[in-house]
Order: sequence, then structure tokens, then C-alpha cells
Amino acid sequence: MSEDSVPLRIARGARAALPSSAFLPTTREEMRARGWDELDVLIVTGDAYVDHPAFGPILVARFLEGRGYRVGVIAQPDWRSPDALLALGRPRLFVGISAGNLDSMLNKLTAQKKVRSEDQYSPGGRPNQRPNRATIVYANLCRQAFPGLPIVLGGIEASLRRIAHYDYWSDSVRRSILLDAKADLLVFGMGERAAWEVARRLDAGEPVAALHDVRGTAHVMNNPAEWRDLAAAPSRFVTDGLTVVLPSYEEVTRDLAAFARMTREFQLETNPNNARSLLQVHGEQAIFLNRPALPLEEAEMDGLYDLPFTRLPHPSYRGERIPAYDTVKDSIVTMRGCFGGCTFCSITEHEGRIIQSRSQASVLGEIRKLSRMEGFSGVLSDVGGPTANMYKLACKDERIENACRKLSCVHPKVCDNLNTDHGPLLELLRAVRQEKGIKRAFIASGVRYDLAERSPEFIRELARHHTGGQVSVAPEHTDPTVLKRMKKPGIESYERFANAFCQASEAAGKDQYLVPYFITGHPGSTLTDTIALARYLKTNDLKPRQVQDFIPTPMAVATAMYHTGIDPLSGESVPVVRDLREKRMLKALIYWWDPAQWKLAREALKKAGRTDLIGRRPESLIPPETADRAAQSLRRSGWGRERRRR
Repeated sequence: MSEDSVPLRIARGARAALPSSAFLPTTREEMRARGWDELDVLIVTGDAYVDHPAFGPILVARFLEGRGYRVGVIAQPDWRSPDALLALGRPRLFVGISAGNLDSMLNKLTAQKKVRSEDQYSPGGRPNQRPNRATIVYANLCRQAFPGLPIVLGGIEASLRRIAHYDYWSDSVRRSILLDAKADLLVFGMGERAAWEVARRLDAGEPVAALHDVRGTAHVMNNPAEWRDLAAAPSRFVTDGLTVVLPSYEEVTRDLAAFARMTREFQLETNPNNARSLLQVHGEQAIFLNRPALPLEEAEMDGLYDLPFTRLPHPSYRGERIPAYDTVKDSIVTMRGCFGGCTFCSITEHEGRIIQSRSQASVLGEIRKLSRMEGFSGVLSDVGGPTANMYKLACKDERIENACRKLSCVHPKVCDNLNTDHGPLLELLRAVRQEKGIKRAFIASGVRYDLAERSPEFIRELARHHTGGQVSVAPEHTDPTVLKRMKKPGIESYERFANAFCQASEAAGKDQYLVPYFITGHPGSTLTDTIALARYLKTNDLKPRQVQDFIPTPMAVATAMYHTGIDPLSGESVPVVRDLREKRMLKALIYWWDPAQWKLAREALKKAGRTDLIGRRPESLIPPETADRAAQSLRRSGWGRERRRR
């Protein structure tokens, strides 16, 4: 029986299977079915192969296929030997490597450095389907499997580790991943343009050593003579702009102030319209980063999402659930990028600070395709992007945008030059609601409330038409100093939005709620301000279930604060909580309503000298220990379980 005819176990409400020929080839048989005896490009990914535009490596693979290249995919290969990488033979041009949609260490370990029980991007949610530091491991295997073949790194793990960086899981500064992977090129950011230029120029016969001027790529300079003069004279002109010489790997390893300075200088070069190339010395080698790739125009964004995605997992998974696919299968991406500049987030460093939006026609066209898929219920789970309400927002003046070096368009206040008109988004959402076969269109992406409060009409339509009872928002904290370190608006902005949303929900005759997200343990935060946050939550009867223990991810500004104790943007000292138990105590305080957290919360209050907040008085935060015994007795009696069932 051929793979094309293997029946799948389709869960109730799931999509029917398509034949393997509708997907990019993953086996020699699938190659032969297309009449191919050789690939041009092989993509190796740490995620399961889901043929959906939300899966970055597959988006690039389909993009290259759409330009005439024969592209195959090897997903989650066995990393114990190079044999699994030989399944499709040696590609003609290059092999592209990605750890997947997440950094492989973040994908595996929690903020408490414990192994996660589930891998959202693997069949059945099974963990351990990819190695630690997957990009490096896959690159080393590819070098064994395909001697002499150009190796190109991409994806978020490579993108956010392209220079020297602090690695939370080893508690050390690691050098550029390009050196450890011994690859030829690294594509950073959203890699469509760069991957296409690399493929095109290799196809034209250029050696990979000549591809050192591709925007959005980095390469290694092995000959000290190539870079020593440049490093000694950072103002020297090179290619199409100035080169900024970052503090060397050796400097940032031994000097925290140098690490903070590196972070600041790097951040100032994120606007592709005025960014300069970067150079960082690593011993007898150097990493050279070309200027970031230019953002895609609307027609180019439309072209991406018009590619022939099946929007399904590959049939080889036999219908096995892939949790991340369940989340996105009925969602529609309208834009990419973020100009928020939140210091704990790396979207700007990867997707870019300039919003790239699709046309209304493109979005509606994708919805029509989705509505024709078997099993589609008529409900869109999300219409949005990294932020729900940045669609088609941009600087009012292109000249100002091209010259701007600000890291955020909305902090410390919304820039006067930013167009905050939600009209195009409202027009799009109205058109989506009118599409045949669409019953509901939810917004599940986080709403940027400091922008939303400028559009009462958006808030009204959000409450009336696009809320499934809950809306995600991220105030993160209440303390002004902590919010400043995060580059988030003051809590007053959240409160204004919350009041407007509640009023709009009431006017729509709906009982709806905001789901606020909070972060504990962020650099700048202490026990004192976390206690104040917990008291704010209790006073307002807020019982958050979305609380994140801060994780220092590579390249984020907040990660530099965590590692150095210095705010790289201001040079000010920043208090940092590093002890894992203390981090758990901070998180326990936010769960002031949960008996399971009371013991740790009491420990936190005692450590802070705030035992006055332990008791049964209205102003108390956590009840006394006798409350724990009462709760345990209740659980043992079975009464609590019966009540929960009701």
C-alpha cells in the first residue's frame, strides 16, 4: 500500500487527510512522484512538518518552491548519526537548518530549568524529539552527511544567537552560534528575501564564499587581516554603509559593562532603513552582520500567504495531534513585526520593528480557502499577528521613519509621528464577518491597550463581535519603575482600556472578561513591588491565571539586564532576582487566591518583613497556616471535588 493511500486516524472535527503529493517531499518516493531525482534545497527543521504558514521553516521552504526551486523537508531527524539526513540525497545548492519555531532550549526547559512535560511542536506533544541546541547539532550532522555543501542557518534560534549572547540555561556568555555550528551563512530575521538571494546566486554559479553582501545574513571572517583594520577603525566605510564594531566576545565575557554596551549598540541598528553593518571579534575570527533585510511590501506579503499550503500536518503522522497546530489551524495572520520594543520580547529583533501587513483581499482569499476545508466549523480562532491591533499602523512620514533610531514607537508615550488609526483594521474585520461560512471571528492575539484606547470604535467592535468571552491583554506589572524597565505603559492605561471594554461589553449585552498577563521576576522587580502588585490584584479581585516567571531569552534587552544588573539603555543599575526559589516565591504572591501557593507566599511575606499581610483581616493578602489545614481537610473529605464537578 502506498503512503498516499494509508488511512489516517482522523479525530472528530479534524481535517481530512491529503495525499503526500500535496506536501513538500520528505522521502525519495515523494521526490520520484514529482519527477525529481535531486533537490535544489533541503530544509532541516526541529519541528514536526506542518504545512502551514505559521511554521517558519515551512514558510521559507514554500517561498523557495514558489520561485522554481525543488525543496524537500526533513523534520525532527534522529540526531544520533547523519544517516537520517541522507533520506532525500544531497541537495544541489544548500541545506537550510532551523531549530523550529522556538529556541530549542526554551522549548525544552522552563524558567525553573525543569524539563517541560510537552513539546507543542512535536507529534503527540512528545518531548525529546529534537536535541538541545538543535541548530548546532543539525549543522554538525549535515557537514558529515554532505561534505563541502553550503550550510545556511535560519530560524529564531539562529537569529537570536547571531552575536555573543547570554545563555540562561548554562548561565554563561556563549559566542555566536555561527561559529559553534561551523556554518557558511546565518540568515537572521524573517528569511525569505535572504534565502532567495542565496539560492539564486548559488544557482548562478557563485561560490558561497562570495555571498558576503546579502542583507539579513551573517558570515565568519576567518582571516584576521580581513577585519583587524576595520575593528581598529569602526568609522571606516564598507560596502553600502558604516560598520559598527561591537565589543568583542572576550570583552563581553569578562566585563558586564561591555556586555551592556554591546546590547545597546546592537539595538540601535534594528531599523533596516538606517541600520549599519556590525562586526564582532571572536578571538582569531570575527562575525560580520550585514544590514537587516528590508521589510516586505504588501504585495510580497500577499504572495507569501497565497502559496499552496495544505494547512495540515504531513500524512506520515497518521493524524496524531500536534498541539501547536491545534492552536493555529483556524487562525489568520494579518501582519508581522512589532514597534512596541518591550525589553523582555525579541519580536522586534527577529520579525522587525516595521509593520508589514497583508491586503484585505489576501486575507479574505485565505479565509475562503480555509472555509472550504473539511472539518472547518466556521469559527476563526484568531485574526491578528504578534499584536492584534497594529495592522497597517506606520510612521506618518517615511523620511522620519527612515531616520528614526528609537527602540519603541509607544514608550515612554505613543509617538506623535505614529499613525494609530484603527480604521483599516475595522474595515478588514467587518469584511471578515461578512464572508460566507464565517460564523465567528475571534481576536486571540494580545491587544495593545495603549493603542486600543485611542480607538473607542475598535473597543466597541472587539467587545461586540470578536471576543469569545475573554480578551488577552498584558499589563505585566503595576510598578512604574518595573514598567519602565519593561518599556510598557503605566497601569493607568490598562485601567482606562479595561473600563472602556467593560462598558462596551455591557452595552453589547455580554458578560465578558479581560485575561491580564503578568510577569514576575523581571529585572528591576523586587519582593516589595511584587507584594504591591499582589495587593493591587486582590483589591481589584483579579485572579490571574496567566503569570510568567521571567525567562531571559537570547538577545532581549531584559536578558542583558538580568545578566549584568545594568539597564543597557540608560546605564542605571537594576536589581535582579536570580535565586530560583525566590523567583517561585514572587510568582506565588501573584496567585494570592490559590491555596496551593499560600505556603510559598507566606515565606515571601516573612522574608520581606510583611507578616502584617498574613491573616484574616480584609487587608491581609494570605490567610494563616490554619487555612491550609482546613483546605487539606476539605480535599480529603471529597466535598471539594464534588463541588468542582457541579
